[in-house]
Amino acid sequence: MARYLDVHPDNPQPRLLQQIVDALNDDALIAYPTDSGYALGCRIGNRAGRDRILKIRGLDDKHHFTLVCRDFSQLGQMVHVDNSAFRAIRAATPGPYTFILPAMPDVPRRLLHPKKKTVGVRIPDHVFVQALLEQLGEPLLTSTLILPGETEPRTMGWEIKEDLDHEVDIVVEAGETPAEPTTVVDWSDGAPEVLRRGAGDPDRF
Repeated sequence: MARYLDVHPDNPQPRLLQQIVDALNDDALIAYPTDSGYALGCRIGNRAGRDRILKIRGLDDKHHFTLVCRDFSQLGQMVHVDNSAFRAIRAATPGPYTFILPAMPDVPRRLLHPKKKTVGVRIPDHVFVQALLEQLGEPLLTSTLILPGETEPRTMGWEIKEDLDHEVDIVVEAGETPAEPTTVVDWSDGAPEVLRRGAGDPDRF
């Protein structure tokens, strides 16, 4: 059964944050709120966690995973950001955007698009996520929590606890969560292409 942790939305309790970090370091899979609905997350090095995310979401190996980063400098360690993208991405973060960019060599191949060698990255504008990433000290491997047959991300922690009680290890509750997914921008070919219109204003690209 999944543990259900009620975290304060504005002042996340350090004790609970540490419990989540310890669980992630023990290869747990968590369901957690972001600025664009709930997401599934685990450590980048958690091979089983990646496979569990694909199974829960009913996805194949071509799925574009996202690395959720604390800040722009951490993002720059995961992907190559050329001059054309640098200013626009920096201005749009933190916020509800996912950017698809060429991965740096240190990012495990199993997380990349098999042909393009790209990965998604984003910096959420969310108090809990920022606090968790700071305590964890590394990005989270993440995928939006949209279940098979559904089109919108989940927004209610207690519903996720009921439906995924034996599929995830921790469900985090941290206040109200918007239902709209991120806007996805593919910048892997040197120019922005909006792949999905979501919570972030796509017209800025």
